[in-house]
Amino acid sequence: MKTSSWILLSFLLISTEAFSQELNWRLDAFSFFDNTEFGHSAVKIPQTMAGVQVAPEVGIAWDTLNKANIGVNLLHEFGSPQTIDKLYPTAYYESDRGPFRFLMGAFPRSRTIENYPRLFFQDSILYYRPNINGIFAEYRKNDNYFNVWLDWTGRQSKTLNEQFFIGFSGRYKIGIFYLQHFGAMYHYAGKMDPVVEEPLHDNLLFLTSAGIDLAGKTCFTKLEANAGWVVRMERSRAENSGWIASDGFLTETRAEYKWIGLFNTFYKGNNMMYYYSELGNKLYWGDPTYRSKTSDRSDFYIRFLQSRTVDLELTYSLTFMENRMYHEQMLKLIVNLNSIKN
Repeated sequence: MKTSSWILLSFLLISTEAFSQELNWRLDAFSFFDNTEFGHSAVKIPQTMAGVQVAPEVGIAWDTLNKANIGVNLLHEFGSPQTIDKLYPTAYYESDRGPFRFLMGAFPRSRTIENYPRLFFQDSILYYRPNINGIFAEYRKNDNYFNVWLDWTGRQSKTLNEQFFIGFSGRYKIGIFYLQHFGAMYHYAGKMDPVVEEPLHDNLLFLTSAGIDLAGKTCFTKLEANAGWVVRMERSRAENSGWIASDGFLTETRAEYKWIGLFNTFYKGNNMMYYYSELGNKLYWGDPTYRSKTSDRSDFYIRFLQSRTVDLELTYSLTFMENRMYHEQMLKLIVNLNSIKN
């Protein structure tokens, strides 16, 4: 027995040495105040969204390449009598091997597909859908990348529609020029044993653009512009509608000097949300301003704080559409604390 115990203890010590594990932790906090003044608009409603998210994580990392974390994202909306208005579980595995990165589970959206344009995901998605539930895989080298991802947003039940996203995006840069692409398919099916049958919707959206990036070539911290073409293909299977196509022209321009900046987006084309009057934000996660055939949005922003751990930004937006000018004010605070030493 003593010999067997020593053999077992020796084996465990050797295994621990060969497969060393390290505890890691992370604490993210995100507070937002977003006031949209779209009174009298036919495509977007006026509202004020404000709250704070607290997202602690703890996990185990091994061989510097793999980690498994669990945690939670807790949302409290300002003015709510509830202490916690929404709770989003976080649990995922991550492998980061040089240019290749892979995540699976429930993980933060802001660390994976945060660069998708508002055409795909409006600002409020980060407020109320902070996690992706699915898979993310990416190859990234310098300024070039390609990724694919799956986000399962609704498990079919008697009260919930079956819903999921499949997407991919990429960027290839040569010198100061680049090509980029964003794509997503949203599948929106019915409930389980519905009282009234609901049509199944497929919704595909693609944006391909070319741009120029002059960061580091001028006195500006960031100076970038791109122009591209948007194509949406959607259908309602039960109605045998066939594929309904809409397209348009989209430009983005960003100029930033130290702590102040301007980001402008201009769209000219078709209504990109054909079934919005029936399903609204259930089917479309992008900014409703793209229902307008012409829109121009200018974000003027100031970064009061910007460091590895804290980012405080104030944005004043002007949107021109429907022969009107609309206003929006946003104040966002991001705090990221973790056990990783840079």
